[in-house]
Amino acid sequence: MISSICVYCGSNKGNSPEYAIAAADFGRLLAEKNIQLVYGGGQVGLMGIVADAVLEHGGKAVGITPTFLTEREIHHHQLSELIVVDTMHERKQLMADMADAFVALPGGLGTLDELFEILTWHQLHLHRKPIGLLNVNGYFDPVIQMMDNMVKEGFLHGANRNIIINSDDIYDLLQQLSGYKPSEERNWYVDVR
Repeated sequence: MISSICVYCGSNKGNSPEYAIAAADFGRLLAEKNIQLVYGGGQVGLMGIVADAVLEHGGKAVGITPTFLTEREIHHHQLSELIVVDTMHERKQLMADMADAFVALPGGLGTLDELFEILTWHQLHLHRKPIGLLNVNGYFDPVIQMMDNMVKEGFLHGANRNIIINSDDIYDLLQQLSGYKPSEERNWYVDVR
């Protein structure tokens, strides 16, 4: 059962209004399903939109932020809980520890950094939690294509490519995350000899 989802997403809203709409819809769904939001604690961009939607619909939103970001005062001030840590590494670890699943919404370098790190941790069996993409407007299609190319070129095992759940529908994504069964096969390396 999923009671807490870590969301990775942009600190900008992006150029299409559909990104903000999807972020708000996903936040609302989390609140309706009584699933706690765990995220980076920001008040701006898609991060702020998801958190606002969770809170507006009676849900719980926990932000985790490093000290240097609180000094810039960009964290959300109405969260259920704001946890301040010393480093970005501590932030990522605590977010991972507090979550039952992970979802990436559209975002930039930070979103991709967090997404690929949590995928790598799964590949290495450091966790066995589901990881999904809310693929609004096909935003993550190039990422999926790159991962498929990694398999084709012998740099990623097919089982590890299949770790990621991809959907453009919030209900479908949540259902797939809830039904996820990780492979116990250890495919850390690809040997194409």
